[in-house]
Amino acid sequence: MITVIRMPVRGRSAPERARARLMSVGAALATFLLCAAVTLVSFRIDTPDDRLWMFTEREPRLVVALTLALLVVPAAVFTYQASRLATATRERRLAALRLAGATPYETRLIGAYEAGRQALLGGSLGGVAHLAVNVVLWWSLDGVVPLLSPVWTLAALAAVVLAEVWSGLAAGRHVVASPLGLVRRARLRGPRAVDLLLVALGVALLAAGLIGKGRFPVLGKYGAALSMTAGMVLLLFGLVLAATWLIRAVARRAGRVTAAPETLLAARIVQADPRAWARALTVVGLTVFFGSGIGAQQGNVLLRTGLQPPYLTAYLLIDLALLLALVTSAAALVVHQAEELLDHRRSFAALAASGVPATALGRVLTRQALIAASPVCVVAAVAGAGLVILTGADAPGWSPGAFAFTAVRAAVMAGIGVLAAVLVARASRRILREALRPEELRTG
Repeated sequence: MITVIRMPVRGRSAPERARARLMSVGAALATFLLCAAVTLVSFRIDTPDDRLWMFTEREPRLVVALTLALLVVPAAVFTYQASRLATATRERRLAALRLAGATPYETRLIGAYEAGRQALLGGSLGGVAHLAVNVVLWWSLDGVVPLLSPVWTLAALAAVVLAEVWSGLAAGRHVVASPLGLVRRARLRGPRAVDLLLVALGVALLAAGLIGKGRFPVLGKYGAALSMTAGMVLLLFGLVLAATWLIRAVARRAGRVTAAPETLLAARIVQADPRAWARALTVVGLTVFFGSGIGAQQGNVLLRTGLQPPYLTAYLLIDLALLLALVTSAAALVVHQAEELLDHRRSFAALAASGVPATALGRVLTRQALIAASPVCVVAAVAGAGLVILTGADAPGWSPGAFAFTAVRAAVMAGIGVLAAVLVARASRRILREALRPEELRTG
């Protein structure tokens, strides 16, 4: 059976191999970040150490560790988007197996095998890279930095591989390959009530962690921290997915009031499948959410305590991590744009053949991104800043200056998120030119 599964892998084209390498990069990044977060949590610094002065304070160290752990989410979403794109091209390659009698589920198993294989390769490289960095720091700092147990490294690798296998299975649900060609599944998911359920569950977990704190029934204060973290993640995903309703409303409104044909076409495309955009913008929303929340905390702490080196360095590292998340989200958006063009390649090719300029179709991509990203980024920015303000408004130090800093930071993060989506859309015009070839009119 393994031999049969491995046979189609040898026939991959150069673009498919490139997408496989992207999946490996995402798995390597996720494994490295997980291991780094566990290493930071494992620090045991009883006395101040001049060489690690930025981590002598427990709170900044745990904030950085939590940020690194949450950065796994952008890497995971990026690899899932790459897996969805690879699935569409993989189904063309496996059409011969369908002619021989293979079922769609069996071809999905091949996709899961390929995703797991790339995740194992990339995750192993990420684990080895972390081990090398860990050993160098442990040796150069005389053992102050702890050596991470191989058990934790293997656990992180197993989690990444299992997640990628699941993504390989899940990505194949949206593609059906008939023996004579490829068909994208016509059933599109619109807004769902379960999105609002995620919001409610996130609020409940967050409230339980805040109310319980040291008296939390499971694992004490650590259980409270875990409950708050899970609540924030569920709240974020619920808000972003629930933004499907808002994206559809904004797209409908834009289509009604515009007089520009490019905006009208962009609005109708977004309105037809708002959930795909909400899913693709999850990583951008995650970055904007945490950037706004961290900005609110920065405004409170820095204006109250001054520019103390441990806090200042910790927040600088967090901002660098958010920049990395933004780059990862941009890569995920590129993959989403490629998938969108794969879905609509015949429509775009027909428009180009009828005389529509390629520059006008490029503006359609840009306005799609603007229509979809604006509500997601605004909701994420308001939710991130509002969450920190509501949970810490009774704490000392909240001054008008802190509130002003929070508002400015939230607006800047929302603007950066929208700008990133627009820049990715403009960069995707090269992919658009490939989709406008007349040959696309003859492909199934």
